[in-house]
Amino acid sequence: MSNLPSATMQLYGKLADATPVNKVILTNRHGIEVEVISYGGIITRLLTPDANGELGNIVLGMDNLQDYVDASPYFGAIIGRYGNRIASGRFSLNGTEYSLVANNGDNSLHGGLQGFDKKVWNMVPFTTEHSAGVVLTLTSPDGDQGFPGTLKTKVTYTLTDSNTLDMQFFATTDKPTIVNLTQHTYFNLAGKGDILGHILEIPAEAITPVDEGLIPTGELLAVAGTPFDFREPKTIGQDIDADHQQLKYGNGYDHNYVLKDVADKALIEGAKVFEPDTGRTLTLLTKEPSMQFYSGNFLDGSSSQSGRSHEFRNAFCLEPQHAPDSPNQPAFPSVTLLPGEVYSTQIVYQFGTR
Repeated sequence: MSNLPSATMQLYGKLADATPVNKVILTNRHGIEVEVISYGGIITRLLTPDANGELGNIVLGMDNLQDYVDASPYFGAIIGRYGNRIASGRFSLNGTEYSLVANNGDNSLHGGLQGFDKKVWNMVPFTTEHSAGVVLTLTSPDGDQGFPGTLKTKVTYTLTDSNTLDMQFFATTDKPTIVNLTQHTYFNLAGKGDILGHILEIPAEAITPVDEGLIPTGELLAVAGTPFDFREPKTIGQDIDADHQQLKYGNGYDHNYVLKDVADKALIEGAKVFEPDTGRTLTLLTKEPSMQFYSGNFLDGSSSQSGRSHEFRNAFCLEPQHAPDSPNQPAFPSVTLLPGEVYSTQIVYQFGTR
């Protein structure tokens, strides 16, 4: 294809209170197409070619806005203010204890009951000579879900002619607060079936092991000699049902992989995935110090898209982040954001075939 990159916006639907939700469709010169809605900044569809050039949707989503509102397990959404879990929904900052909205037992998960995945973002599409994108902005008021400070957030999705989706995240605050943003797309590079035959590589030496509530213990667990070792490529399914307590806690993989010893701004490779039947590849790049790998263990067939139900282990997530429960774990890299500072991070999906 030789079409120029394009970004078009249209009405997607309306919430119960009549708030409009828009959809932006991004395309690049090679036919890759990304659909994003203003509700949650959700990526609802992502079409990429297989090794034969046939386009197919490689992400899980829902059929309409109401389905996302009713029962979406964070499909394709921007996650904030805090990606992953905070133990007991509490943390202390500068001597003040904050109580968050608990939505995962006693814990706060992915920002609470009304996290960024359930907010309506402002969207402005754009194009350049070699890309198409959308700028999403959101202001979260002081006290939102219990978090301190008015947080102004900007996320830019840019689909390039190099077949990357480059996602930039920025935030500022007027009070000391905590921030840990990520993106929660559920991938299946085959577009059907389970993901156990996908071949995965994660260049991490350790994970942060969890207790039965999936809260980190504060320790590091070396992956060598365990089912969590993806330093050499192997299928997701090879060791997923091994007799290991950590796998029992998560009903499979739902763990934070340590990619860096310190948090810095270097863009590094977080994972590579290859799907043998279609030849599709996905490479994830990130500036984050760690990444949650989730193997779709809580999908249960209760949701569907285009007539295909989302069954157990039908998708995987790669969520770059700071470690879960970092505000309560002094040894983990800090997630504190102060007035005058700018939070920034980057996640890149590189699409290809082989």
